[in-house]
Amino acid sequence: MFIFDAHLDLSMNAVEWNRDLRLPVTEVRAREAGMTDKPDRAKGTVTFPALRTGNIGLVVATQIARFVKPGSPIPGWYSPQQAWAMTQAQLAWYQSMEECGEMVQIHNLETLEQHLTLWNDGTPNDSKPIGYILSLEGADSLVTLGHVERAYNYGLRAIGPAHYGPGRYAQGTDATGFMGKPGQDLLKEMERLNIILDATHLCDDSFWEAMDHFNGPVWASHNLCRSLVNHNRQFSDEQIKELISRGAVIGGALDAWMMVPNWVRGQSTPLGMHCDLAVMVDHLDHICQLAGNANHVGIGSDLDGAFGLEQSPHDLDTIADLQKVTTILEQRGYSPTDIENVMHGNWLRFLRKNWK
Repeated sequence: MFIFDAHLDLSMNAVEWNRDLRLPVTEVRAREAGMTDKPDRAKGTVTFPALRTGNIGLVVATQIARFVKPGSPIPGWYSPQQAWAMTQAQLAWYQSMEECGEMVQIHNLETLEQHLTLWNDGTPNDSKPIGYILSLEGADSLVTLGHVERAYNYGLRAIGPAHYGPGRYAQGTDATGFMGKPGQDLLKEMERLNIILDATHLCDDSFWEAMDHFNGPVWASHNLCRSLVNHNRQFSDEQIKELISRGAVIGGALDAWMMVPNWVRGQSTPLGMHCDLAVMVDHLDHICQLAGNANHVGIGSDLDGAFGLEQSPHDLDTIADLQKVTTILEQRGYSPTDIENVMHGNWLRFLRKNWK
């Protein structure tokens, strides 16, 4: 089945992790054997061949560069200008991948429909470009509001105002507080340009403020449920209901500490914590029960988002194993139409409704 994955940090892996995503996963792992600078060295799961094997032809791909003050325990860049420069390096990588035929940017309805036709023409995926919708995870790198339109002009179509910790425009995971005027002005500019608001990572205060001030399209690219794993990174049932009321789609993430309670980083293991792909479906099913249908969930795997096999479901070796989710949904009693909606249809319907 065709799969739409709504959150992959491809450029971060290529530019900062120095991974050549044109290679098979096995070759990237072999290159990293013995490396210890990142916890997921030799444990990555995402490359272009793996995406093609899994029939994952369309993704939301990020730019990401956080601004932090010196001494912050959270890694990042010491000025918005430095963060902007990093996002431009990431953009240059995407453009380089387009030049060699590995990727193609999807930024309006015409390019979306053309790409879907290509990926569903019945021919092998081997030489098909991966379609990507460009998203900015954390808005710190937007030096001024004028940079929002500059980014829109090179293809940016979604923005998550916050990431981890305090931000310039909103407060994120493990932080508290409101957006204030800078964030409200950002939301107004996003609404003017019809840029999608990604509610993922917004702390509770900033989430509700964003809902009060933004009237454009909203999704949550990679999130799970607080009622199943009690952490501020997750959405409460009240937040989920608000997103449902706004026609949002919420993408299920595959970072193990978000999936199962009591995960201890560096100690817990996916097998030991019984963390498999069915656990992610538990979260999706909870959202479906709140909605009364399967129209507001999808996949937003976040695979290789600074973690690898050590913190992924134990029944997943590469991202191609997302195909296993279809069987799990079928076993849970989901209809063929509902399964198609979860794997791609809900994201596509969202885009067709909100892109003019």
